[in-house]
Amino acid sequence: MPRVKRGNVRRAKRKKLLARAKGFYQTKSKLYRAAKESVDTALKYAYVGRRRKKRDFRRLWVVRLNAAAREHGLTYGHLIAGLKAAGNPIDRKTLAELAVSHPAAFAKLAQVAADARPAPARAEAQPTA
Repeated sequence: MPRVKRGNVRRAKRKKLLARAKGFYQTKSKLYRAAKESVDTALKYAYVGRRRKKRDFRRLWVVRLNAAAREHGLTYGHLIAGLKAAGNPIDRKTLAELAVSHPAAFAKLAQVAADARPAPARAEAQPTA
């Protein structure tokens, strides 16, 4: 069986990995084995972070919407329920942007939500025996 030295392929592979490790601390940017471990870990965190980012932004939008809705006498849940009942399909990202940059437009939407919100189901007061 012929001997394979893999000179160019190996060098290119290592060069690519060390380029990804550029800026890492001490040996993690210079030595192949340490760099490989660091790059693998960094890629894992990047993968997780891309999914985490979606969660974090949604939480931010909900907090902003709750604060803005309470200024108009609603809660976040009542605002969303009212907008759904009114048939207004604006997503949370857009609503949060409106609340921050265009308060007058958000006030109109809050009024629409308040008017369209279904009446809360009230529990009848039953006499206790």
